[in-house]
Amino acid sequence: MHRAVALAERDCTSYEGIPVTSVARTLLDLGAVATMRELTNAVDRARRLGQLDLDALDPLVSRHRSTVAAKRLTQVLTLYRKPVFDRARSELPFLNALEQEGETLPVLNSWVDRWEIDAYWEAERFAVEVDGWETHGSRQAFEDDRLRLEEMKLAGIDCIRISARRIETHPKQVAQRIGTFLARRRSSG
Repeated sequence: MHRAVALAERDCTSYEGIPVTSVARTLLDLGAVATMRELTNAVDRARRLGQLDLDALDPLVSRHRSTVAAKRLTQVLTLYRKPVFDRARSELPFLNALEQEGETLPVLNSWVDRWEIDAYWEAERFAVEVDGWETHGSRQAFEDDRLRLEEMKLAGIDCIRISARRIETHPKQVAQRIGTFLARRRSSG
């Protein structure tokens, strides 16, 4: 149970005639009493139900920015922001990290067999697919991604998936791990 000293009218609604707090306000209130895991699960459930509205959450969190609840909710919401990896903006940091690790650079955004691959090392038959949330947040995308990986494996292409956010936040680690995968492919080939 959580009690708020005061509720703004915009933070309230009704459900079947019963006064309740809005989804945004409920998530903020959970930020004060729930564990991080419970809060993360609640935010994800709201997303799956189509009720996660960042446009409603942002001003609410801003009004309460000094509270622990707002800080915790802000941390959880980071994963639901637009992905930072896109072909125009994030390829350069990705390539720079690989180059700094002394790794061979891949061909980017190329067609191999019948798949467009984000990063591909032809000699090693190794691919990296970069996942942004918006393109992989549906049941169909989930199913398609699994089938695509299976077909690539059958064609002898080893493929890993990396989140766009991880490439931006941990480029050195990503580059080092890709180097490890490539070394394994080279030694087994």
